[in-house]
Amino acid sequence: MVANFDTSACGVTVIRIDALISCPVYLVGFVHVLHDAGITVVSARTTPAEELSWLADAAVLDADALRSPDTDSLRYIAETARTTTVLVLLGDLSLPAEDYLRASATGVIDKRETGENLIAALRAVTAGTQVIPDGHTVPPLAERSGSPGPNLSEREEQVLSQISHGLTHGQIATRLGISPHTVDTYVKRIRAKLGVGNKAELTRLALLGQLTRPVSEQVA
Repeated sequence: MVANFDTSACGVTVIRIDALISCPVYLVGFVHVLHDAGITVVSARTTPAEELSWLADAAVLDADALRSPDTDSLRYIAETARTTTVLVLLGDLSLPAEDYLRASATGVIDKRETGENLIAALRAVTAGTQVIPDGHTVPPLAERSGSPGPNLSEREEQVLSQISHGLTHGQIATRLGISPHTVDTYVKRIRAKLGVGNKAELTRLALLGQLTRPVSEQVA
């Protein structure tokens, strides 16, 4: 069973997924299930040697696909989380769920879950909500890979800085030359990475943790 997420608050925004899954047959079925749910798979990979799609709102990483002598699975997850939200699929030989959460994954779910639960988990993590299996706990933020700041991409730091200075999503979009929808996506990713629930918490964390630089240093 999947626990600790509520899909009722998730919107209907189109979700774009990068899928890294070791078994080609499972991957085909996974893509089909997501397609039927209106979720777009922008990249389907069977090996971490293939590049992550920059278009993805979230990366679904099969823990089995990361089990190779050439791949440090936790480092790979941490590096991916700097770019996008991460949902890890657990297999029989996976590490404990808490290890992946400490590496900055937003969610962890057993790959044998129903298609309905997998879709619900994806909608949850892209909305900034953590997903963990029953019987597991979320490790404290301080125990996760690095500090919160380094896990943010440069653009995410820019968006967070604008929020901390009181700008609306529309104003941020204008200043950074991006769409309001893109700003919303960045905010969801930031919330997921930092484990916070709303704009007030984001602003407080940014100010207390000194995660952002002055706006004048970020926007020409």
